[in-house]
Amino acid sequence: MNSSAASREIIMTRLEQTSGLPQEDSENFSFIEGRLLDESKRWASEEKVKRLKSMMEAVHTEVHLCGKNTWGNTLCSVAKQKQISRILYGANTALALELENLKQESPAMVPELIDYKDPIEESKDLLFEIDAAITTTRGGIAETGSLILWPTPDEPRLMSLIPPIHIAVLYAEEIYSTFREAMITENWTSGMPTNALLISGPSKTADIEQTLVYGVHGCKELVVIVIQ
Repeated sequence: MNSSAASREIIMTRLEQTSGLPQEDSENFSFIEGRLLDESKRWASEEKVKRLKSMMEAVHTEVHLCGKNTWGNTLCSVAKQKQISRILYGANTALALELENLKQESPAMVPELIDYKDPIEESKDLLFEIDAAITTTRGGIAETGSLILWPTPDEPRLMSLIPPIHIAVLYAEEIYSTFREAMITENWTSGMPTNALLISGPSKTADIEQTLVYGVHGCKELVVIVIQ
């Protein structure tokens, strides 16, 4: 054993002796699960919505609260206000059928729906010319004011990254108090995508003088429609 390996072994042994944590080969992780859910952060549904909205609006996200029968009107209002004439969507998602029904009911109010179905090599012009994109979400986190996105072939990461406006649809019952609660409740250990995302607002950056600027890299506006 060389000196660096010996030193590492000594350090790990000391840590195991002083930390009070289980040894590396322990299979009992129940002690971790007991710490994952902070009882002080188990908020009621209304409080979770309120906290998420407040925190997201603090970083320039536009949040709209609506009902299951009125969210379409909210989408149409957003599209009119922002002059969205074409909107990118995933035709094979749960959201697609609702969007297509809405388009049939109010063809003049709903923007033209463009299915993102071609490979990136054939979609570059579309992505940079489209007015907005609309996606589903995996859930939300009240503690940090974040959305959980799991990109899929039907809703790839570029849909929320390149178009200037990203509209995200979030169901209130899928807002969790904390990130840890989301991981446990959704059983993330059973399988995760290669690119899970947590987003709180439009893109932002800061220069050397620490001046914060929004909408520089990535979407310029993030609009969240929360369906209660």
